[in-house]
Amino acid sequence: MNNNIIDLQDKLQVLLLSQRDNFAQGAVADYIPALANVKPDFAGVCVATIDGKTVGVGDYQRPFSIQSISKIFGLVMAMNRLEDSLWQRVKMEPSGQPFNSIIQLEWEKGIPRNPVINAGALLVADVLTSHYSASKLAFLSFVRKLANNENIRIDPEVYQSELTHGNRNAALTYLMKSFGNIESEVPDVLSHYFTQCSIAMSCQQLAQSLLFLANKGVDPITKNVICSPKDAHRVNAILSTSGMYDQSGEFAFSVGLPAKSGVGGGLVAIVPNYGVICTWSPPLNSFGNSVVGMKLVEGIAEELGLSIYH
Repeated sequence: MNNNIIDLQDKLQVLLLSQRDNFAQGAVADYIPALANVKPDFAGVCVATIDGKTVGVGDYQRPFSIQSISKIFGLVMAMNRLEDSLWQRVKMEPSGQPFNSIIQLEWEKGIPRNPVINAGALLVADVLTSHYSASKLAFLSFVRKLANNENIRIDPEVYQSELTHGNRNAALTYLMKSFGNIESEVPDVLSHYFTQCSIAMSCQQLAQSLLFLANKGVDPITKNVICSPKDAHRVNAILSTSGMYDQSGEFAFSVGLPAKSGVGGGLVAIVPNYGVICTWSPPLNSFGNSVVGMKLVEGIAEELGLSIYH
């Protein structure tokens, strides 16, 4: 292990320890009962760089429910399939509304404001369900390929919990169906969406799987082209404006990195031409973002001078 890696590991350890007083802030997501049982004091952070280095501390190798972070993978798959025609069915604007808002979707006649709010991600799930004969398997295979790990699994308890308590997502999908913007049968779309949200991954696996977004669409380890440079730019732009729910503006203001959070407590931040930061700490703030995760990413970005606006 070279001195640069040891130095980064020491910095991550100091930052993680500095957040101990914040572990009690926020609350673990309880509207999906399977998530409510997760211990609130888990915390991990990992940094993966495009030159092949991976450094982590804390619970960075423990799998957790990736939830909305899965929307990144789905979006890339849909962009690869539909190319520019995708943007006729979903916009790319910040919503300014809660991530599961129904009101805005009706105002805008079933066209979701962006692909990382729930309505937009459900639209993307419809695209995948319509264009793959086995979309759930295709999704899981895509994630495993990116993470270079065939052991990544779907958590059946989380999936069942999502299915049982997914009425609002069902309402969003049926509303879009009524406007003619959903092609598949609604139960099939919901089953795909709940499956992707129920995937369990560690900080290390997530950081490594998203390196292509920091490297103009090319996996820097395998050299596989995952998406075009233009689409990598577009995904990062959407994550910058909309990835942190309706706290995205504040995150861009204070941190300045494309990012996506999930109610399982995960948070990924893309650093173009450098790598990916991933954190996990289950307690969430009122916006649905990890309290400790946001502080960790902000601390790492500040410590290392990482921002797309520098």
